[in-house]
Amino acid sequence: MLLKIAFRSIFRNSRRSVMTLSTIMVGAVANLVFGGYMIYVFLGIQTGAVIRTGHLTVFRNGYFDFGSGNPAAYALDDYQGLLKLIQADPFLQPRIAVATPTQAIAGIAGNFEADASKTFFGVGFIPSDRDRMRQWNAYGLSTIRDPDSGLRDADPSRGNIGIGLARILGLCERLHVDNCPRPPQTAAAAVPAVKGPPADDLAELAKRDRPSGPAAPAGNEPRIDLLAATAGGAPNVVSLYVARAEYQSVKEYDDNYVGMNLTMAQQLLYGRGKPKATGIVVQLKRTEDLAAARERLLTLFREHKLDLEVRDFTELSAGYKQIIGLFASIFTFISIIIGVVVLFTVTNTIGMSVMERTNEIGTSRALGIRRAGIRRQFLLEGSLLGVMGATFGVAVAAVIAYGVNHSGLTWLPPGNSQPVPLQLYVFGRWSLIAGVWIGLVLVATIAALLPANRAAKLPVVDALRHV
Repeated sequence: MLLKIAFRSIFRNSRRSVMTLSTIMVGAVANLVFGGYMIYVFLGIQTGAVIRTGHLTVFRNGYFDFGSGNPAAYALDDYQGLLKLIQADPFLQPRIAVATPTQAIAGIAGNFEADASKTFFGVGFIPSDRDRMRQWNAYGLSTIRDPDSGLRDADPSRGNIGIGLARILGLCERLHVDNCPRPPQTAAAAVPAVKGPPADDLAELAKRDRPSGPAAPAGNEPRIDLLAATAGGAPNVVSLYVARAEYQSVKEYDDNYVGMNLTMAQQLLYGRGKPKATGIVVQLKRTEDLAAARERLLTLFREHKLDLEVRDFTELSAGYKQIIGLFASIFTFISIIIGVVVLFTVTNTIGMSVMERTNEIGTSRALGIRRAGIRRQFLLEGSLLGVMGATFGVAVAAVIAYGVNHSGLTWLPPGNSQPVPLQLYVFGRWSLIAGVWIGLVLVATIAALLPANRAAKLPVVDALRHV
C-alpha cells in the first residue's frame, strides 16, 4: 500500500516528476557512458603495456634504481638457468604465456650515408617470443597492431627502430614512413660539415671493426652502425639492417628506440665474453594472476638464495599509474557533480510535494499515523524516484553503448600509430552498473530525508488549517 501511494503521489505533478526523473536518468547515462569509456581505455593501456613489457620482469637486485646507467653491471649471469627455473615451477607453469630474456643497451646509432648519428636505447629480445607477446589480447580488444615484428630468431642482423629515430637518421624514404618531414635546408646549411671526431671516427671504427656475420638481407633494407661500450669498457661496433620503423608510445622513446635480436645485443655489449641478459620478462595468461605470480617468484628466489627483484608492468610503463589516476579522478569529479545536481533536484521535488500536501499530512496525522509513518512515506517517494530514474538511465546507456560499439567510430589511443575502433564497455560490467544505480538511489533517498523530516514535524493543527 505504501508503494502504491508513493507511486501515485509522485505523478500528481507529472511535469515536475518527469523533469526529476530525467535529471536522474541523464546522471546515470553520463556516469555509465564515461565509465564504460574509462574501462575501455584502462584495458587498452594495460594491454599495450603487457605487450611491451610483460606482466612481470625479473632483475638483479638494484637494477630498477641504478641499472640504467650501467646495464652490464647488473646483468643476470646464468639467465638461461633462471629461465628454466621459472618455467619449470609447477605453480607458474600453467599461468605463464611467455617467459623470455631481454637485454637493454645504449650507445650511438649512425647512418653514414646521410652523415647522421644519434644516441639510442636498444632492447635485445628473442623475436619469436616477442611476436607471441604481441598476440596477448586477454580482453578481446579490437586492435590492428601487427603481431609480427618482421624479425626472425635465425637472422640476428636485422632489427627495428622507432619512427623518430628513422626520421633523425634520414631513413624515412627507404623505410616507407608516411608523413615524415625532412630536415630544412637552412638547418643543414647552418651547421657546416666538420671532419673529425666523433662522426668520422665512428664511421672509420665501423668500417674497421665491423664483425663478420650473416650476409646482407635481400632487398633494399637500410643499414645502420651501432656503437656501444662493452662490459669491459672497450668500444664495439655492429651493423644492423633495419627491417621496419615502428611508432613507440612516447616521443622521447620513439626518437631513440632500436629493437634487435638478443644475440646481436649481447654481441654488442659483451663482445667475445659470456653473454648475459638484463632481465627475464614474464607475460601471464591473465592479469588477475599477477599478485600470486609475483609472490611465488619472490618465494622461489628466496628458496634458492637468489639476489633478484621483481617489477610489474605498472612500474615499468611510463605514465601508466598517472593515466589511470587521471581518469579515475575525472570519473570521481563527474560523479560528485551529478550527485549534487540529483540531490538538489530531488530535495526540491519532495519539498514542493510536502508543501502541496500539507493538509493531507495533517489529516493523516489526525487519523493516527505517527511521524515515522509520514517520514517513511516521503523517503519511499524519493527512493522510488531514484529507482525509476536510475533504471531508465541504465537502459538508455545500454542503447547508447550498443550504438557506439556498432557505429564504426574510431580513435587514436596512446602508443598507436593508426586509429582503432571506439568501444564503450557497459555490457557485462555489473560492478559499474550496480555502483551507479545504487549510488543514485542512495542520493535520491538522502535528498528526500530533509523534506520528509520537515513533513513529519509539522504540527497537526497548523497542517489542518494550512491554505
